[in-house]
Amino acid sequence: MRGFKKETLTPQEIAKLEELGRIVRGDILKMTTLANSGHPAGSMSSADIYLVVYSYANIDPKNPDWEDRDRIIVSHGHTSPGVYAVLGRLGFFDIDDAIAYFRLAGSPFEGHIEREVPGVEWTTGNLGQGLSAGCGFALASKILNKNFHVYVLMSDAEQAKGQVAEARRFARKFNLNDITVIIDYNRRQISGKTYEVMPVNIIENYISDGWYVLEVDGHNYRELYEAIVESHKIEEAPVAIIAHTVMGKGVTFMEGDEKYHGKPLTEEQYKLAIKELGVSDDLDKYKKIRESKKFPEFQRKFYYEIKIESGNPIVYGSDKKIATRNAFGNALKDIAILNCKNKESTPIAVLDCDLAGSVKVDGFAAICPKRFFETGVQEHNAATVAGALSSQGIISIFADFGVFGIDETYNQHRLNDINHTNLKLVVTHLGIDVGEDGKTHHCVDYIGVIRNLYGFKLIIPADANQADKVTRYIISHFGNYVLGLGRSSWPIITKEDGSPYFDENYSFTYGKIDVLREGNDGTLIVYGSTAHKGIRVHEILKDSDINLKLINISSPFELEEEILANLPGKHVFVYEDHNVYSGLGVIVSNYFASRGIQKIVHKFGLKNYSPSGKHSDLFNILGLSPEKIAEKIKELMT
Repeated sequence: MRGFKKETLTPQEIAKLEELGRIVRGDILKMTTLANSGHPAGSMSSADIYLVVYSYANIDPKNPDWEDRDRIIVSHGHTSPGVYAVLGRLGFFDIDDAIAYFRLAGSPFEGHIEREVPGVEWTTGNLGQGLSAGCGFALASKILNKNFHVYVLMSDAEQAKGQVAEARRFARKFNLNDITVIIDYNRRQISGKTYEVMPVNIIENYISDGWYVLEVDGHNYRELYEAIVESHKIEEAPVAIIAHTVMGKGVTFMEGDEKYHGKPLTEEQYKLAIKELGVSDDLDKYKKIRESKKFPEFQRKFYYEIKIESGNPIVYGSDKKIATRNAFGNALKDIAILNCKNKESTPIAVLDCDLAGSVKVDGFAAICPKRFFETGVQEHNAATVAGALSSQGIISIFADFGVFGIDETYNQHRLNDINHTNLKLVVTHLGIDVGEDGKTHHCVDYIGVIRNLYGFKLIIPADANQADKVTRYIISHFGNYVLGLGRSSWPIITKEDGSPYFDENYSFTYGKIDVLREGNDGTLIVYGSTAHKGIRVHEILKDSDINLKLINISSPFELEEEILANLPGKHVFVYEDHNVYSGLGVIVSNYFASRGIQKIVHKFGLKNYSPSGKHSDLFNILGLSPEKIAEKIKELMT
């Protein structure tokens, strides 16, 4: 009976688990010895925890993506041999494939657990992020009115990471009482004893953050099972189970010895260990299978259809000066009004890190208070929670300043990307446009950083009107999108007749280049905070009989070939409020070079950190004001 419905295990069930425990430990050693790589001892330490949870949680090996299943997150993803062995023995896939192809190039059974493998809910390996992912799944359960339970299986060493503390408090604040954490407390890690490497008061930390804590023998199946049953009965707080275990459990010479944490056995040691476990030595069989490289192909669906009423765009008049962050907030509020109470719409959730008024999500919070999650100053946790939440059929928006939402949380977004999430990362206060806050808050490297994440798309609107349309676009399209916004109020981009360029007839398409002004003498490329400045540059130069084509590239990772391949003249000027060594200028240069298109690309941007001051003063003293850019272009063209 699944779902931990019974109070305890029968003797027959315990005997079955004991037999599986012996076999699974043999599988772990076969995998790691055959691959000559991997983490055998930690996997053997966690094996009994995995057997109990995967055997009795409400999951189905024949239907691993069943919508109402319990969610199991293994935070210490390096114990993949243990996870794969247990899942294989329980029928999620052929155990022979897992043993034979472990860590082999091209195999789905990678060194750290992968979401592509049936039974694995979240790709992990970067320690300390699993509980945050679990919080995201638990939030999804509440938002979707589901009743699934979330199990987060963790190591003791990763409890030293700050993100774990962030997640503990988040779970308590939002009453995520359908989370059960089980910590493999073997007191060993790579460098030695955990209490010597970095002392952490694990039990006290959970208790002080409002959790219930239970302690069990992590190799006693009855104790483990009954503790999980008890955790389900505790409704007023999430529960952490401290499972006292032994690293390398089951093989005498490995037990309690951290040197086997990430070190496979030699074949001689393997034979001794297999003999002690009493399992068959069939390594030669798996060597032959490994040579065949007939990898299984798993078809798991991560995409889901988005149903949203995006509403009609707000068009701001050309006499206005409006910050793009304000336009985002207004569009988001509009979308909230249309969808918050509509049961047919895909749910939207917003996470904030104590900046709601600044990043303009307070309007959403007022309309959809139950879908707004204030995390406080917890960027790492918020980034992972948002990503995991978005993987469960919820449009997840994480809004923050650029330096926090991108620079500080890069690794979390990298893992989100690997997990095929549907995150909308909205970052405001980009560039020296931030002004007085100074260099600690000037996010001037975001293009270069986000460009490293293969699955993320970046859009930097030129004004409030484009920001409105882009907001509606990203929310209604699946995938990881970064919406880059400024702090200060900018003029509305206009056509030459003075009417708004991004008017009610404008339709945003990712990768589309906007021709703001025509010209034949060369090209000036702008985006974001330099778009309206670029129009001023164009006007100054036109008075000097230099007529540049002015284009806005709001999607720097996907360039419109038809326009870029046919630019006039030999000079291309890229004007950006960004690190000049990793910005759009570099991307444009690579574009021309890789296609053999002969252009001289001149890059105007930041070459060092900027001081604090009014943004207009900063652009001036750094030689990036429209007047100074125009002078530089004149010199370069003559």
